[in-house]
Amino acid sequence: MRCTKTSTTFNRVLPLTLSLMVWSAVAFCAEPETPAAPPSPPTAAKTTKAAPVKLAAPLAAGTWDDFQLQAARRLVAANPDGTYMGPVADELLAIPVLEIELDRDGRVRHIKVLRYPTQAEDTTQLAIDAVHRAAPFGDMSRLSPPWKFVEVFLFDDERRFKPRTLDD
Repeated sequence: MRCTKTSTTFNRVLPLTLSLMVWSAVAFCAEPETPAAPPSPPTAAKTTKAAPVKLAAPLAAGTWDDFQLQAARRLVAANPDGTYMGPVADELLAIPVLEIELDRDGRVRHIKVLRYPTQAEDTTQLAIDAVHRAAPFGDMSRLSPPWKFVEVFLFDDERRFKPRTLDD
């Protein structure tokens, strides 16, 4: 066989052999993979029960707008470690939306989730727990039933929320 003429088998095997040699060199030079430690649950810090915050008695609101503002402020006051009041980031971690139904005296009767976030799903439960800590919301008799309101929870990367009502 002449050196200038190669067989078709050689033409097919050479690229495969060279490619295996390159990958072997890359694999040899690469740092060994260390098994990743299992991730800790993202809400581990939030699951510990904080001491309940003593809230002032809620006022009876005369209009739904007044009530919504008072309820949002109460959510922040009842959850000081889980809220923020600064500007809202351009990209938020999660945005759950809750419809909160109250009894005549402002106690939570029912919470319906209107929007579950697509990521950080645990923030929905954080929002629900925040509502329960803020209750009761005050005498509802001056407002027309049904006594329901919707709040949007704007969660940042630290899993702290700001009620949308308070976002100027």
